[in-house]
Amino acid sequence: MRFALSQRRRFSDLSEQEVLALAISSEEDDARIYRTYAERLRADYPNSAKVMDGMAAEEDTHRHRLIEAHRARFGEFVPLIRREHVAGYYARRPVWLVENLSLARIRAEAARMERDAAAFYAHAASASTDAATRALLGDLAAAEAGHEAAAEGLEAAHLGEAARETEAATERRQFVLTWVQPGLAGLMDGSVSSLAPIFATAFATEDPHTTFLVGLAASVGAGISMGFTEAASDDGQISGRGSPLKRGVATGVMTTIGGLGHALPYLIPHFWTATVIALIVVFIELWAIAWIQNRFMQTPFLRATFQVVLGGALVFAAGALIGAG
Repeated sequence: MRFALSQRRRFSDLSEQEVLALAISSEEDDARIYRTYAERLRADYPNSAKVMDGMAAEEDTHRHRLIEAHRARFGEFVPLIRREHVAGYYARRPVWLVENLSLARIRAEAARMERDAAAFYAHAASASTDAATRALLGDLAAAEAGHEAAAEGLEAAHLGEAARETEAATERRQFVLTWVQPGLAGLMDGSVSSLAPIFATAFATEDPHTTFLVGLAASVGAGISMGFTEAASDDGQISGRGSPLKRGVATGVMTTIGGLGHALPYLIPHFWTATVIALIVVFIELWAIAWIQNRFMQTPFLRATFQVVLGGALVFAAGALIGAG
C-alpha cells in the first residue's frame, strides 16, 4: 500500500499543464458518469434522464474550454493524468456500477460531484500564475458551484408537475416491488408458518428453553430458505422487481424477524409467562402485517385483517392441538 501511494503525485507538485490535463480528464469522466445515470433512468424516469443528459452536456462544454486553454498555452499534446494518479485528489465513488440506484441517490451523487469539482477548480485557480488560466479555472469553479441552480433550471424545463408526479409514483412502485413486497412476504411466512412448530413444542414440552431453541432454528432456517428462494426465483430483468440481492435480503431478514418475535419470549424461564407474552407478540405481528398490506399494497384493511388473523389463528390452533395431543 505504501509503495502504491508513493507512485502518486502530490497536487502541489503538478505543473500548470498537468493541472489542466487533470481537469480535462476529470470533466470527461464526469460527463460519462452523467450519461451512465441518464441511461439508468431513461426507461423509468425519462424526464430525469434528460436532466442528466443536460449535465453531461455542461461537462462537455467545460472540457472543450479547458482543451482550448491548454492548446493556447501548451500546444496539442495533453499529458495523460487522471484522478487516481494524484494523492489526496477527490475520487468518484463507483456507485454508477450499482444496479437499481434510486432516483434520490442518483441526484444526491450528482450534487456531490458538482461540489467536489467546484472545490478542485477553486484550489487550482488559486495556485495558477497565468492570468488567463486563473480566470478560466475561477469561471469553472463558479460554474460548478452554480450547477445546482443549473440543475434546477434543467429540472424546471424537463420536469413539470405531471412528470414529477409520474416519476414519484414510479419510484414508490419500485420501492414496493423491491423492498416492501418481499419483506411483507417474509414477515407473513415467518410470523404465521412458525406458529405451529413453536407452539406445538411449547404445549408438548412446557419447557421454555426447548421451545426457544426450536423457534430459533425454525426462524433462522426459514429466513435462509426464503431469502435464497426469493433471490433465485426472479432476476428482476423482466418483472422489473429490482435487484434479486435486495429482495432476498428483505425476505430473509423479515422472515427471521417474524419467527423470532414469538420465539424470544421463551427466554423467560416461566412457561406460562413466556407463552402469554408470545401470544401478545403474535397478536401485534398479525395486526402489523394487516397494516402494512393496507398501507403499501392498498389491500382493504378489513380484508387484510380477516386473511391474516384468520390464517394465523388456524395455524396457531393446529400447533396447539398437535402439541397438546
